[in-house]
Amino acid sequence: MTALEAFRDSTRTWLEENCPPSMRTPMVPEEIVWGGRDAEYVNPESKLWLDRMGEKGWTCPTWPQEYGGGGLSKEEAAVLKDELGRIDARIALTSFGISMLGPVLLEYGTHEQKMEHIPKIVRGEIRWCQGYSEPGAGSDLASLGTKAILDGDDYIVNGSKVWTSYADKADWIFCLVRTDFEVPKHSGISFLLFDMKSEGVTTKPILLISGSSPFCETFFDDVRVPASQLMGRLNEGWTIAKRLLQHERTMISGFGLASGQGDRGGTTSTTASLEGAAMHYRGDKERVSDPVLRDQIAQFKIDSDAFALTSQRSMEESKQGGPNATSSMLKYYGCELNKRRYELFLKAMGSQGLGWEGDSFQADELQVTREWLRSKANSIEGGTAEVQLNIVAKRVLGLPDMLSLANKK
Repeated sequence: MTALEAFRDSTRTWLEENCPPSMRTPMVPEEIVWGGRDAEYVNPESKLWLDRMGEKGWTCPTWPQEYGGGGLSKEEAAVLKDELGRIDARIALTSFGISMLGPVLLEYGTHEQKMEHIPKIVRGEIRWCQGYSEPGAGSDLASLGTKAILDGDDYIVNGSKVWTSYADKADWIFCLVRTDFEVPKHSGISFLLFDMKSEGVTTKPILLISGSSPFCETFFDDVRVPASQLMGRLNEGWTIAKRLLQHERTMISGFGLASGQGDRGGTTSTTASLEGAAMHYRGDKERVSDPVLRDQIAQFKIDSDAFALTSQRSMEESKQGGPNATSSMLKYYGCELNKRRYELFLKAMGSQGLGWEGDSFQADELQVTREWLRSKANSIEGGTAEVQLNIVAKRVLGLPDMLSLANKK
């Protein structure tokens, strides 16, 4: 028996003994685990599963054991993924700390910063939010105006952010601030980490057309942040910001694989498949009766499978040096694929996919309608579709920058 085979056997045994029964059922939105110091658990077994996986470091299986991660090789991590899939285990922890901050913290943070934050991320003891977009700096993020002025051993932060996902529920924020107004805009940005309970931090949820409020306006009024919580070098936060966006875009691209959860991507947990929805609403138990819809679903499945394989290949390649510009390609196509999925759901459901309220609609039908509306934001979050296409053109295809060429003439 090889070492990898032995690892598989021990992993399978541990999972059988430690994964609670309800954690082997499909995830429902209200039971998604975000962790954090004020976390509430609808299902007590969710907390039990998180604690057990966190103790093993298997919420972040390839992160260094020194900081609480699993310390697994990529081969062992693949085995763990297989075995979790074999028993249909739920994701123990959904976390921006895992999908966005953690990777750049491991790359750019000091040893002290890693020791302070990484173990808490792994165990789900801290919930993070992202302070990037501002009212006047969305797609042109480098134009941000939130400022941080050094005052002794602290930075004094003033400004605001918008579309801050779950800011009202987060414990800490990773935040882009301007620390130099005299240099080109990309050069005067720094990356700060600070507690959302700091004096001067306030949040205001934004009600969306879907009826939910996952985003917030976030305000900073003379917030004191210890200078030790500056990550990376002063005025070089844009480098970290771009790296983090690559990780975020990789995460968002998963929406195209129907792996998004909650208000970020939708779950479609109420409808097993497009084919199932079409057969249910069109009254044909053998096949989808509408030939046009049948063709559209078939094409979608082909594209979805091709995207899944491309994503897997990209993930394997990125393990050698982290995500790169192809994350923009995957983010763009994954989001377009997710939007297509919901358009097809509505076509399959007919008029039952157009309800907002009332006894004539089932709860799952109303949920799909809201998730369809939510999917439209996929083209904006993590960098707009137009920004991604520009990055693909320049960084992946190597096309010339037409604006730069025009300026030279």
